[in-house]
Amino acid sequence: MKRLLLLSAVGTLISGMAQGTTNFDLAATATNQLAVDLHRQLAKGDENVCVSPYSIESALAMTFAGADGETRTEMARVLHFPTDDNVPASFSTLQRSLEDMRVKTAELAKESKRFGGPGEPITLNIANRLFAQKGYDFRQAFLSLVRQNYGAVFEALDFVANAAAATQHINKWVADQTHGRIRDLIPAGALNKMTRLVLANALYLKAPWADPFSEKSTQREPFHVRGGAPVDVPMMRKTAEFGYVKREGFTAVSLPYVGDDLQFLILLPDDVNGLHALESKLTANVLSECAKLEAHDVDLHLPKFKLELPTMALAESFQSLGMKSAFDVPRGSANFDKIAPRKPNDYLYISQIFHKTFIAVDEKGTEAAAATAVVMMKATAMAGPKPEPIEVKVDRPFIYAIQHVPSGACLFLGHVTDPR
Repeated sequence: MKRLLLLSAVGTLISGMAQGTTNFDLAATATNQLAVDLHRQLAKGDENVCVSPYSIESALAMTFAGADGETRTEMARVLHFPTDDNVPASFSTLQRSLEDMRVKTAELAKESKRFGGPGEPITLNIANRLFAQKGYDFRQAFLSLVRQNYGAVFEALDFVANAAAATQHINKWVADQTHGRIRDLIPAGALNKMTRLVLANALYLKAPWADPFSEKSTQREPFHVRGGAPVDVPMMRKTAEFGYVKREGFTAVSLPYVGDDLQFLILLPDDVNGLHALESKLTANVLSECAKLEAHDVDLHLPKFKLELPTMALAESFQSLGMKSAFDVPRGSANFDKIAPRKPNDYLYISQIFHKTFIAVDEKGTEAAAATAVVMMKATAMAGPKPEPIEVKVDRPFIYAIQHVPSGACLFLGHVTDPR
């Protein structure tokens, strides 16, 4: 069988900017809606969670460009896409806005250095690539579309002759794009002689706080690990103007990164063991509304944390969300005729979606990386007046996001149950 694989990796650099003629609202809204859907699928236990909905949605948006018939209809429903052709242009515009953010902070850093101030900009890298079986009959219209709108370079490999070497090559590309933070995205044996296409997205981000925490203020304070007994962990502390709002059952706080176009969002439940209740009412609208919170003086206690999670295989999650025919369920139903001509005994389907992330939050800022890979195979038959400082102690499991402020799109979303 011929398979298609989707890869998503997140790190700290952006490249391959594409031009678009529409705004980024479609891409941003769809990304946040998928973020909530996937978070509910993956956050059922008590372990730490980190995904990059932007990386996953980008990789699947490229795949969606080649879908047709019922496969396209199902993917549109699960990915929250309209049925029109504005999806590629919207993702192109969003990627360009993220690139503009990086350029803006580089200019700010340059200006700051002139006056003796700190001078570290946001480092952002977004890269897309198609790793394809050499000699296979891919449609030129599809290759042109993903190159123009997603900056996805086409690279021919030989899965038939040496799938293991192809796996190593793709994993090295992901590691290079994410500054070494995402390694071995594709597990050994996942690709074979029936693999025909791997669509990959890699994202790397290194973002300094607009106003860093003082390392001298970091002290060990209690954190209710998994909503249970408190355990002392390194807790950063700072009193400053942060975005803040109190809602029923939770508090939202946002911390700006340099340039103010990117922020770290915290959703803290009122109850020590209230994480799952908060997650049950998390919506894309809640995330969107938190993109621009009113500034208040806040005395914030925030734990340092670093998450390096193993590769996740997301096929089952997406099938549970209703994206079945893309995975050739039932057999013979996958329709990616816009990628390569669909024949009765030679057609593409998604065999697996691999995703892996890394995130570290400390006094200086945040470093995060993610990668997503979609594997396709061949078959034989996804501001007001300032009040007194408000004390917010992030001393219990909480939801977090790294959010692009202009669009509201979440580059990362997850929860921390144990910051150790």
